Amino acid sequence: MSNEPRVWVNGRLTEVDEPSITALDHGVTVGDGAFETAKVDRGQVFAATRHARRLDRTLAGLGLPAADHDYIAQGAKAVLEAGEPIEFGRLRYSVTGGAGPLGSDRDDSPLTYIVTAGAQPRPPASAAVAVVPWTRNERSAVAGLKTTSYAENVVALAYAKERGAIEAVFANTRGELCECTGSNIFVVVDGTILTPPLDSGCLAGITREVTIEWCLEDGLAVREEALPLDVLRTADEVFITSSTKDVLAIHGVDDRRLEPGPVTARAAAVFARLAVERMDP
Repeated sequence: MSNEPRVWVNGRLTEVDEPSITALDHGVTVGDGAFETAKVDRGQVFAATRHARRLDRTLAGLGLPAADHDYIAQGAKAVLEAGEPIEFGRLRYSVTGGAGPLGSDRDDSPLTYIVTAGAQPRPPASAAVAVVPWTRNERSAVAGLKTTSYAENVVALAYAKERGAIEAVFANTRGELCECTGSNIFVVVDGTILTPPLDSGCLAGITREVTIEWCLEDGLAVREEALPLDVLRTADEVFITSSTKDVLAIHGVDDRRLEPGPVTARAAAVFARLAVERMDP
């Protein structure tokens, strides 16, 4: 398996380039599926229980059955033990609607299970983000679900990367700050950490959730609050959270330059300390 991503599909390890699902899988034809990405740190999976619960919330939102978590655990064990322990990286597992027709209708097919794992570099000390000209639809049928239909994010992230940014930032249709392509976003205003509420249309990020809980536990002021997009022009500090970025300070929003500040530094330190102590919070 060397340093390539490790892949397990429907009960067996496969090579990265080995055909392993049907061409008519609904996850391929129409993006009908759910997935989770969890951090792997020193060979261990962070917040595994919360990720499993969110997967089932997404599947229920799609009208698909609950996942077989024992089966996913079998796949996770297989990929994590297929080579040297992964010092830092990601475990990703996807559950699709299985084989289906060429359109959006579903057949009564068994679900497809795909589990992958791979190493990656640790995140930088800080990064820049770019606001994109497209919006999240907070009233979408899949708002807040972590589905495999990610083309919107691919386009937005490419736009951001072309501008030297690590992430793209979306507003919602109300002109409110919403989220990034694979991260949640926070701002610091007058010492208080603020982040969009879930009804903004953002994903209920696992790292977002844990960051809020642990910052409150440490005595930081944190609120979920509807925020105008242009808060990014005036906020004292900005940071993003995700499974493989943890709490990441933002030093640039489009053409605005910021200094990573003390509140972000404290939030990052709290997360880093407790994540070592509490692998499955």
